[in-house]
Amino acid sequence: MNIATIIGLIGVFAMTVMAVYTSGGSIITYMDLPSFLMTVVGSYFAIFTFTSIAEALGMWKTFGIALGTRTYDAKGIITKLQSFSEKARREGLLSLDEELEDLDDDFLKKGMRLVVDGTDGAIIRDLLENELSQMQGRHSDKIGVINMWGTLAPGLGMLGTVVGLIAMLQNLADKSALGPNMAVALITTLYGAMIANLICIPISGKLKAYDAAETQLRELEIEGILSIQAGDNPRMLASKLLSYLDPKSRHDIEQQIGKD
Repeated sequence: MNIATIIGLIGVFAMTVMAVYTSGGSIITYMDLPSFLMTVVGSYFAIFTFTSIAEALGMWKTFGIALGTRTYDAKGIITKLQSFSEKARREGLLSLDEELEDLDDDFLKKGMRLVVDGTDGAIIRDLLENELSQMQGRHSDKIGVINMWGTLAPGLGMLGTVVGLIAMLQNLADKSALGPNMAVALITTLYGAMIANLICIPISGKLKAYDAAETQLRELEIEGILSIQAGDNPRMLASKLLSYLDPKSRHDIEQQIGKD
C-alpha cells in the first residue's frame, strides 16, 4: 500500500469531518440519499457515455493502482546494463542470451533480445519508442476516466442543487421548511466538490507521477540498450544513463563505478 496516498485520503476526510463538528454541525446533517444518487451515482453513470463499459468499470482498478506502490529501480537497471555492456565487449553480444532469461523486466528483455538477434539500432529505437508511446496512451486513457469523473461530479452537483431549489420554490408557503430545503439543495454541490477535489484530482495526480516515473525508466532503458548495440564503452554507457538520476543516486553509482 502507498502510505502517502492512504495518509492523504484519511487526513483530508478527517479534517472535513472535524470541520463539520467544530462548526457546530453533525455528519447526519450532511447525509442525504437523493443528493448521493444524483451526484455520486449519477456522475459515475455519466462516465459510461464518455468511454466504454470496460473502461468505466475498470476505473476502480485504476484507483487501486494509486493506492499501491510503484518502485522503479533505475540504479539497479543502470548497474545491470553496465554489466551487460562489459560482458558483450568481452564475449560478444550472443553471450548475453542466457542472461536475458533471468530478467523480470519485459521491456528491457525485449530490447536486449533485439540486440542479441542483431537488429539494426534504428529499428530497435522505433520498436521500443512505439511500445513506450502505447504505454503512455493506455495510462492517459485510464487517468482521463478519473479526470472525467472529477469534471462531471461538480456539474451533477450543481444540477442537483437546481433540482432542489426548484422543489423548494414550489413550496414557499411553508416558511419553516425553507432553511432545511436550502441546506439539502446545497448538499449535492458539496458532494460534487468532494469527489473532484478530495478524490479525483489527487488520485489522477498520483497516477501521472507514476506514469512519469515509468516513462523516465523506459527512456533510460532505451538509451542503455542502444548504447550496448552500438558497442559503447561501459563507462560511457553509465555516463549517458546517470543523467536520468537525481544527484544523490548519481553520486552513489559514480562511487560504485570508481571502485570497479
